[in-house]
Amino acid sequence: MAKVLSIQISQPTTVRYRGRLVTTSIFKKPVDGPVQVNKLGILGDTQSDLMVHGGVNKAIYAYPFESYQWWNKHYPQFEYNFGAFGENLTISGLLENEINIDDTFKIGTVTLKVTQPRSPCFKLGVKFNDPKMTSYFYKSKKFGFYLKVLEEGLIKPGDDIRLLSKGDGRSIAQIVEEQVAGS
Repeated sequence: MAKVLSIQISQPTTVRYRGRLVTTSIFKKPVDGPVQVNKLGILGDTQSDLMVHGGVNKAIYAYPFESYQWWNKHYPQFEYNFGAFGENLTISGLLENEINIDDTFKIGTVTLKVTQPRSPCFKLGVKFNDPKMTSYFYKSKKFGFYLKVLEEGLIKPGDDIRLLSKGDGRSIAQIVEEQVAGS
């Protein structure tokens, strides 16, 4: 059964990176207990750049914990704690090749729909203090995915992720493969 292993949130922070100031919300920290989810995401989590993150169709970012094993094997120089990639939900039991656009899930009392894979940005380099991290992320093809909130409610670490309906769209892995091939 697929599960939520950890839930992470953050507020915008400004850091110095490669000689300039960068405002980012990528430094997510785990929370204990249940969290309230509304149409724009998890209460207490604020995105820094709404042009590329957040909003109704990118309210929550989920990342499979199984992908952390790939990262540990290929790039062991980095530390990978829950939320390492800026995800709100670190999940287990669901991989990008198993998840389609428009799949609908129930977590706790929240209903969520898969909308798109994440597109890596330079702020991964900020998080890991390595400007090559975005290219490593493309190479991994392990992007995770965004979720739209269809029904607001509460979620907590340990909640089961139940599939309500399978979307007719392409899988997240197929879309990522196309994005990587086109880059």
